[in-house]
Amino acid sequence: MDGRQDIAAVDAAQADHAQFEIMAAAIRWLDEHRVDQPSLDDLAHAMGYSPAHFQRAFSSWVGVSPKRYLQYLTIDHARALLAERFTVLDAAHEVGLSGPSRLHDLFLRWEAMTPGDYAARGAGLEIVWDWIATPFGEALVMATERGIAGLAFAEEMGRHATMADMRSRWPDAVFRQDAEAVAPHAEAISGQLAGRTTGPVKLGLHGTPFQIKVWEALMAIPSGQVTTYSEIARAIGSPRAVRAVGSAVGRNPVSWLIPCHRALRRDGALGGYHWGLGVKRALLAWESARADAQA
Repeated sequence: MDGRQDIAAVDAAQADHAQFEIMAAAIRWLDEHRVDQPSLDDLAHAMGYSPAHFQRAFSSWVGVSPKRYLQYLTIDHARALLAERFTVLDAAHEVGLSGPSRLHDLFLRWEAMTPGDYAARGAGLEIVWDWIATPFGEALVMATERGIAGLAFAEEMGRHATMADMRSRWPDAVFRQDAEAVAPHAEAISGQLAGRTTGPVKLGLHGTPFQIKVWEALMAIPSGQVTTYSEIARAIGSPRAVRAVGSAVGRNPVSWLIPCHRALRRDGALGGYHWGLGVKRALLAWESARADAQA
């Protein structure tokens, strides 16, 4: 990479950071006021922009107007997704979307730790970490030499609780804040969120064999679509293990990239989400909006 490419990469990352902070504030505000069905003028005023300017900026990034996006945040959205965009996971596995190959919209590559690695509780493992801006609030990125091991949204839990939660998953590991080491992973995440192709994102998964089977099933759910906890249980060959599947979904350490937000209850309710239901609603709304805009 020459100097001009370096500058371009830095400029893109800075632009993403600034845009993501604005969009995070707008998404949070819309979610908090969704029951009131606020107007474009209300939103633009709250963000400190003119209505016309904010309409263009929001629509450029999300793909739909703020008013249309607001419709995706309503209580009926999850039920509509389940009725109209339900994914049968068997089809994904039949076409080869399983194992350490390209998954989740064909941009992920993953490698699971061995059962021995898992039993070691992170002993001998160095994990680098840093905070990044996303449209869904601040996020903690953790990585090992194998790839991204953690991606956690701190919007509802706050920095301290989010960090404590993630560190507890590898209690004997050595943790080191290193913005430079995390930067390539942060750029890959930001690029995908901004709609740029940056090559496959590498994941290093750390979990039990059962958890990894569940996470693999999650990665087969296309963006803009959803499935149910019971469908995941059936797809991994454990149809009675719905509760255990729910626990494994909740223990997913790599939010968004392993899309646990796309798992709903059978009745169409959102169910739980480890990083907060507001974040889950925002993720589903954003993916639905972009899917419709690209259709």
